[in-house]
Amino acid sequence: MKPMELNDSNFKGEIDSGLTLVDFWAPWCGPCRMIAPVVEEIASQYEGKVKVGKLNVDDNQQTAMQFRVMSIPTLILFKDGQPVEGVVGAQPKRAFEQLLDKHLATVSN
Repeated sequence: MKPMELNDSNFKGEIDSGLTLVDFWAPWCGPCRMIAPVVEEIASQYEGKVKVGKLNVDDNQQTAMQFRVMSIPTLILFKDGQPVEGVVGAQPKRAFEQLLDKHLATVSN
């Protein structure tokens, strides 16, 4: 399962319910390309539990500015449309798993 492509026009509708992990990235960003396979693995691993999307900050500056994305990659976890936690910079897959598992535990309780 590939992460969904997000943009300024579909962003709000896609993140408005449940948990959504959004990868704010750009094609020229080395660390962004480095974690892209990890983001794809997370999308497959958490399919049905967490939506995963990617937003190109060069093409969608309005959304990037709205969430004050200053450096990329930035990954923000949204719950029902609200940002709950973010990670800046390339991280190991385990860091993203811990973030998601922590929030999934609070959702199911």
